Amino acid sequence: MNNAQLNDLKQRYVASGAASPATQFADRAENALIWDADGNRIIDFAGGIGVLNIGHRHPKVVQAVKDQLDRVMHTCQTVMPYEGYVRVAEKLSQVTPVRGHAKVMLANSGAEALENAVKVARAATGKNNVICFDGGYHGRTFMTMAMNGKVAPYATDFGTMPGNVFRAPYPVPYHGVSEDEALRGLKMALKTDANPKDTAAIVLEPVLGEGGFYPAPTSFLKAIREICDEHGILMIIDEVQSGFGRTGKLFAIEHSGVEPDIITMAKSMADGMPISAVVGTDKVMDASGPNSLGGTYTGSPVSCAATLAVLEVFEEEDILGKSQALGDKLAKRFAQWQQDFDCVDFGRNLGAMAAMDLVSDRANHTPDADLAAALCKKAREKGLVLLSCGLYGNTIRFLMPVTIEDEVLEEGLAIVEESLKELVGSKSAATA
Repeated sequence: MNNAQLNDLKQRYVASGAASPATQFADRAENALIWDADGNRIIDFAGGIGVLNIGHRHPKVVQAVKDQLDRVMHTCQTVMPYEGYVRVAEKLSQVTPVRGHAKVMLANSGAEALENAVKVARAATGKNNVICFDGGYHGRTFMTMAMNGKVAPYATDFGTMPGNVFRAPYPVPYHGVSEDEALRGLKMALKTDANPKDTAAIVLEPVLGEGGFYPAPTSFLKAIREICDEHGILMIIDEVQSGFGRTGKLFAIEHSGVEPDIITMAKSMADGMPISAVVGTDKVMDASGPNSLGGTYTGSPVSCAATLAVLEVFEEEDILGKSQALGDKLAKRFAQWQQDFDCVDFGRNLGAMAAMDLVSDRANHTPDADLAAALCKKAREKGLVLLSCGLYGNTIRFLMPVTIEDEVLEEGLAIVEESLKELVGSKSAATA
């Protein structure tokens, strides 16, 4: 079927809240390229929202999935376990920087991982409250919608959210929130809303994902670790978008040296297969009773096979080095664009977790969400998938596969540049 026929089916049968606004349908893909149902070639700077750090259909992952399909597809691991689950648990325990010996539970999505992390934290501490941060994003289930630091579009239509979730400022000096102010806000939340003796966990992303790709300073993360230790609160780090090599480390928290009690992960851990994990200190993870964690499909054999293959690819192909190198290339291009376009501001990256803001007034950092939307639309028309994000909707994020070929990267960046010129002109054109 072609794009037009598939769009007709989408409009007739797919719930509007779940339907993609995109009109092109993916037919096949390889590394950083997608071909749609009409045969059009498209460069992918979205990576399935950070799921494809090692590219579409990495050959080693594809082969692992095919091999697993010839053996076992499903038993439900709580009914009859299988080798892949325990091997993934072993590997994640070895590479995840939590305190002490780590134990693991597997789930299906990032939101499920966060839900279970909260369950584990409540069981381990006997407390209920959870503190999250402005701009944070943790999922679309009810608990994670309550935890998100942004209302629209995630929670606007769904009524009352679960209680015992409180919010603190996230340090983004660019938007006027200093690290000191963020820490004061957190300490105030512990005094006015979330009594420490009733607070199970502080949950945060080491780099805001949907909130705009703003890294938390190392000193801020260390201060949270100290606050948690002082009050017997667990520190939960959400690495769903920042994990598995996006920042040049396997996990972004490694840049700080801070060891949390629990880390959640998903997205790029299986190169497109649905899986997530909660990895935590053994005593914490063992706190809940028998059969208290899990689900019918959690840690499926096929997804476990993909995860093990991904971890081998990281070792064999220097994915972390490639992430750092890609981040350096993007940083240089951002710096050039800031010289060439008055609307481009605050290019930033931690490894290949890179973004820039579009503004109508650079001196005041005035967000221009309309321009961000227009840039993504025009880029799509020119054959490039590009995503915006951020609390103000004006951040352009770059989530192309770390394995993208240089010539494809340059082609995609040229489309961004060409699109900006068509939308706003350039300084060089204005002075010519």
